[in-house]
Amino acid sequence: MSAAPAVKRRILVVDDDPLLLTFLTEVIGHAGYDTVTASCAEEALAVIATGEPDLALLDITMPGMSGLELAARLKADTSVPFMFLSAVDDSESARQAAAHGAVGYLVKPVDAARLMPAFEAGLARADDIRQLRRTEVNLNAALVAGRETSVAVGLLMGKFQTDRNTAFEVLRDHARSSRRKINEVADQLLAAEETLNSLHSAFAERLKAKSS
Repeated sequence: MSAAPAVKRRILVVDDDPLLLTFLTEVIGHAGYDTVTASCAEEALAVIATGEPDLALLDITMPGMSGLELAARLKADTSVPFMFLSAVDDSESARQAAAHGAVGYLVKPVDAARLMPAFEAGLARADDIRQLRRTEVNLNAALVAGRETSVAVGLLMGKFQTDRNTAFEVLRDHARSSRRKINEVADQLLAAEETLNSLHSAFAERLKAKSS
């Protein structure tokens, strides 16, 4: 008697850019996942109403309801895990992603070589969260630590144009060498990035004032 075929994971991809939407679904579909698409948040909610996907990949900036607003709806009304796509690699966007509960964060433009490792890491993180919810073991602490690390890794990928594994290994090795937890290093990285962005804005304002 032959074994039953494995059930494919169902992935919802939400983006208002039709070319990027096609690219993402082709790459994810080629890797063996079933994909369903939406070009806006409202359409995504209608898709989810017919059956929750295993993971949703959300563009942060969309007309109408933003990806962040959609994420808040998913968090409040569903059990759908999600990760973000962003055209911005600043710390504020990364922090917002973490605060909304994202299991991953990718910075555009995204090529296939960088997409799939990050996507599959996000899916694995979503599976871990489901398991934690079932066992109710240190859920809140694990969620916070995992989000900070995932978002920091995504930020490093965007800034240094590297793959997820390399970014994670650098972050992990730095944590080990300083004898600190990886989520502590990730939080420090996000805080430092926020400080640098604030200083950059201050310098820009000072130069503008001098030239006027």
